[in-house]
Amino acid sequence: MTKKQRAALAEEALAKLYPEAVCSLEYEKPYELLFATRLAAQCTDARVNIVTRTLFVKYPTLESFAAADLTELEQDVRPCGFYRTKAKSLKETAARLIECFGGRVPDTMEELLTLPGVGRKTANLILGDVYGKPAVVTDTHCIRITGRLGLTDNTVPEKVERDLVKLLSPETSNLFCHRTVLFGRDICRARSPKCGECPLGDICRYHAGNKLKEE
Repeated sequence: MTKKQRAALAEEALAKLYPEAVCSLEYEKPYELLFATRLAAQCTDARVNIVTRTLFVKYPTLESFAAADLTELEQDVRPCGFYRTKAKSLKETAARLIECFGGRVPDTMEELLTLPGVGRKTANLILGDVYGKPAVVTDTHCIRITGRLGLTDNTVPEKVERDLVKLLSPETSNLFCHRTVLFGRDICRARSPKCGECPLGDICRYHAGNKLKEE
């Protein structure tokens, strides 16, 4: 079986398992997803959602974020960790969006990468979820699962992204990545994967290796 064939089967299986998969971060405006993703660095999405429910009410516009008192904003995002860096990033990003992009979140990888604290993972999330463009978001779940499946031998996010772009359907690549997050939380866990109840067992290199060890 080729990697392309294995990827197609994985996409099909995960689509059946998680047909309604969406980003777990809550937002209404494009820049809110951008900010929530920034806050989610080394923090759970659940905690970020708790913080942003209040944060986005207190600062309802980009202008209010740009004009925010930095010390106060730091305390507002403190539960997300690394609050000084994150608060500074939100304030600077808001100002840059207003000054350079007319208040609109850009829709190209090149422009998104010019924003403070934005890397390829965040940029891909915006491109896929906000603009419906082909995107591969290589978070820890995606990297672990695609590695176990044998779709990539890399662990560096950008290299994994390059590998998966060649294998996944452009129209559903973003959904596939959201589904790997859910799958990674439910079944293909980092420390104790539930291989015995995994619907991808027949095409999984990791599972096949474990079976050989048992034999």
